[in-house]
Amino acid sequence: MCCHFSMYRSGMFQWKNFFLAHERLAIIDPTSGDQPLFNEGKTIAVAVNGEIYNHKSLKAAILQKHPNKKFATQSDCEVISHLYEDQGDKVASLLDGMFSFVILDSRDGSFYAARDPIGITSLYIGWGKDGSVWLASEMKCLKDECVRFQQFPPGHYFSSKDMGSSKTQGFTRYYNPQFYLDFEASPPRSPSTPYDPKVLREAFEAAVIKRMMSDVPFGVLLSGGLDSSLVAAIASRAIKSQDTVWGNRLHSFCIGLPGSPDLKAGREVAQFLGTDHHEFTFTVQEGIDAIGDVIQHIETYDVTTIRASTPMFLMSRKIKALGVKMVLSGEGSDEVFGGYLYFHKAPNKVCGSLACVPGASPMLWQELSVLLQSTTAVFLAVVVCLRLGNPIRSKQSVCIRY
Repeated sequence: MCCHFSMYRSGMFQWKNFFLAHERLAIIDPTSGDQPLFNEGKTIAVAVNGEIYNHKSLKAAILQKHPNKKFATQSDCEVISHLYEDQGDKVASLLDGMFSFVILDSRDGSFYAARDPIGITSLYIGWGKDGSVWLASEMKCLKDECVRFQQFPPGHYFSSKDMGSSKTQGFTRYYNPQFYLDFEASPPRSPSTPYDPKVLREAFEAAVIKRMMSDVPFGVLLSGGLDSSLVAAIASRAIKSQDTVWGNRLHSFCIGLPGSPDLKAGREVAQFLGTDHHEFTFTVQEGIDAIGDVIQHIETYDVTTIRASTPMFLMSRKIKALGVKMVLSGEGSDEVFGGYLYFHKAPNKVCGSLACVPGASPMLWQELSVLLQSTTAVFLAVVVCLRLGNPIRSKQSVCIRY
């Protein structure tokens, strides 16, 4: 288990030869939502890294079906244990959110793990010499115990009941949107839905607003670019109608070398939106000194990822010192909407679409996934939410031995 002193609280559960361990950041229900979480009968335990945006509607549906069922906490993640009890392997496909979780079912001695559709939260799986199965949010948790390990594929669940299957080896893809099926067709079919700015705007606004779900102070990263400025504008408008722990004024954050254009642009946008703006600067030497810690946290030697993650690491550390655990950002929009110059050089429409659609181009998406994880980014429809446990990444380890 990886322990990080900046986390809110630790939890552990053991049943026979199974172990669940959890380091909690606590965004929702920090007072009573300690993990692992359980169903009412304590026969199902779950350790979760993530946020479930539709937890209220799922809870209402469960209570409508089982009026006498009791929930022990107000945590958005507790619903997973009750949902698994009711729906079994379908649980992952019913969730709207960012998540990696492991479920231990003591009723039959099985376990189940799942990762969100596009791999927002990190999750790795490994196999020990003794046949044990390990899952964790960081590779470093597995390196000393496993003879081999890999990224847990996004949009999949893993069931110990299916480990004997030579075809799936325990993995099942639950996320199968039409655009995945189109790109997997032979020949691939590119998107044909006409561009509708109204639909895009409404989906974008809804994506930002639902990620403002928090019981702790939060803010927004604001570099002054198009993506972060749009996210900040939507959040700034929405926060005025919400009762948040920081009142109705959004806090924004920006970092750069002294005199950098990001600082100037971020300041101008913050003044226009009326946010409570915080500027941070760092020196080249401070960036160089942080590289070792950055590599330790992002778990890669990729040069581009390290270069992008270093100022993010320094800023995350400063933001957390202010008592902020979560921020919104504009990370990921260039990947989805083809904002980088190399997208414009795609030889045809199909290749361009393949590069932009998560899951359609495995190699490209693997690179994007590494970048998103390295900045603690929580990505969907342009919106990213940084969960500031230990800087860079959400440090909630979920480990199970089977």
